[in-house]
Amino acid sequence: MGRHSFFTLGLRLASLFHSRATSLLLFFLSVLSFHPLAWADGFRNPFHDAAAIGQGNAFRAQADNPSALFYNQAGMTQLPGIQHSVGFQLVSPNTTFTAPSGTTVDNKIEGGLVGFPPPGQVFFTAHLGEWFPRYFDRVWAGLGMLNLFGFANQYPNNSPFANVITRGQLPLISITPSVAVRLSDWLAVGLGAKIFTFWSLLGEGHNEAQSIALGNISGTTAGDKLELNGKGTTAGFDVSFLLTPLRNDMGQPLMNVAFIWRSQAVLPLNGALLDNGRKVADVKTALRFPEGYEWGLAFWPLRTSAHELKLEVDVTWTRWSSIRDFHIFLSNGGVILQPQFWDDAVTVDTGFEYKWLHPPSSPDWEYTFRMGYNHSEAAIVDQNFNPLAPDSNVHGLTIGFGALCEDRGLFLGIFQCGKSGEGLLVRQALGIDLFYMVLLWEPRTVTGHPFPGVNGTYKTRTHVGGLTFRINF
Repeated sequence: MGRHSFFTLGLRLASLFHSRATSLLLFFLSVLSFHPLAWADGFRNPFHDAAAIGQGNAFRAQADNPSALFYNQAGMTQLPGIQHSVGFQLVSPNTTFTAPSGTTVDNKIEGGLVGFPPPGQVFFTAHLGEWFPRYFDRVWAGLGMLNLFGFANQYPNNSPFANVITRGQLPLISITPSVAVRLSDWLAVGLGAKIFTFWSLLGEGHNEAQSIALGNISGTTAGDKLELNGKGTTAGFDVSFLLTPLRNDMGQPLMNVAFIWRSQAVLPLNGALLDNGRKVADVKTALRFPEGYEWGLAFWPLRTSAHELKLEVDVTWTRWSSIRDFHIFLSNGGVILQPQFWDDAVTVDTGFEYKWLHPPSSPDWEYTFRMGYNHSEAAIVDQNFNPLAPDSNVHGLTIGFGALCEDRGLFLGIFQCGKSGEGLLVRQALGIDLFYMVLLWEPRTVTGHPFPGVNGTYKTRTHVGGLTFRINF
């Protein structure tokens, strides 16, 4: 799961710029594209549904709710009619930095205990065969919008690395139009676009990094707040497969196998370098999203009309080594060449889900209990380390609950879950899923960083809670 940023090694900067203050500014420039949240999979937040997160995010082979738009588009072929979900996650990353001198510094989240605005998602899926059964009986379509990172993270202005970085945010959104086709009873394929962009109503409406000026840079003053910002739009795509080699007598999967390929995408960022709000120079750079490969295996040892038990293991390999540079282009014609050194990283998600279907005391309800564990490797070496996103090997523990009601069941004791009648927009069911997750980062001691103020020990623990509402038509 790495929480990664684009950092410069500065190996070639020494020959281009002679003062240490200038090098510090250039390092600050290089973190324009850092990831400010303690999530996973680098610049991708892989947590986008409470039902999935509650079982350790092991959901790619199950993918049987509208969040299939993110986890595995081919899974949409399991969803009848029209389905909709909306959810959010409340994130509280807590990092303590201890310098070699013994000085300690804690991070701060804008918004208080949890970050605001929180990461959130909206998903819609539809079986086109409901409208055009003759031509599109095997075709599904969907549309989603994801707030990937959202809020800002920061350190005090007097921290040992304040002249490197003090605050940053990446309020990036992703729009995901997708289509899926059931090729046979045992094979489905999905294709999804992913459009990355910024929205003026979310955060500052652009990527942003801040530091405290030393004053030895032309156009800046010591003690002033430096800010680097930028925004842009780009697109990539996913290709996914869902194989179902084994079903029960009711036609439900007893085993699913998933594979997803996520393409590389390069996000151009155009912005400015500011000193206390005054523009010093225009800046152009790019943020690279590497390609990823994901596999999933789900198995139902128990699946009857009354009970279901699912076990799943997913593996993700992200080719971070494809990121080799992070060049910065200044409006004065200068080019800062910055080679990057990244390691590929593997994430393993494991989880189980138990469902109690239509119990005698609540025949219109389904109840679900979930648990999971995931582990992810760090991908960033010490000399590229970013204090705002302290990369380390991480262990995630999750628990989740869900309830879905149909027919005459009363959602929250107020709303009737299903309505009588026929039509595409007649409500069939209402549901809610909740989860809690704790991410336990292994302590990391950074040494040999090109900017000594970053060297030290980082201890991070992240608490996350959230929910997803579902409506089935």
